[in-house]
Amino acid sequence: MQQHIKDEIKDSIRSFCLPRYEEIPDVGLYLEQVTKYISDHLSALEDITLTASMISNYVKKGLIANPVKKQYSREQIAYLFFIAVAKTVLSMDDIQLLFDLQKKVYTPQRAYDYFCLELENVLFYVFGIKDTLDTVGVDATDEKAMLRNSIITVAHKIYLDKCFSRLSSERN
Repeated sequence: MQQHIKDEIKDSIRSFCLPRYEEIPDVGLYLEQVTKYISDHLSALEDITLTASMISNYVKKGLIANPVKKQYSREQIAYLFFIAVAKTVLSMDDIQLLFDLQKKVYTPQRAYDYFCLELENVLFYVFGIKDTLDTVGVDATDEKAMLRNSIITVAHKIYLDKCFSRLSSERN
């Protein structure tokens, strides 16, 4: 692969950062606002999408709680960030199992912040922005291992999708 393509792929992810739990609006966002908020933050990942109908389906399937007065809370938005990323490699049933495990061990805030740190950590490693994976958190639970492995899979998929996309556009 040509160096300029490698640099372009690396640069596309270099400034990626998800809002931490406390930074997510807690005023209650309507469906279209949630969709835009999440999509804007995930835009660097390119092929990860979240639509209003997807969110409605996640509510119907019980992955997230029903909105209150058609407004989504910080906790629901945090879960939606995870779903948007994880659905690229995991089934909805597996995502539900991860949520069930997480709820037994971590608060939504702690789980979401681990997710953010781990996603950024792994993406920067997979994209060659840093040379090693950092240790995230202080505890070594099976739930964290499953989260890390899910994110590693997502990061490699994102990397490959970006590579194939750039190579394909170069060929045309």
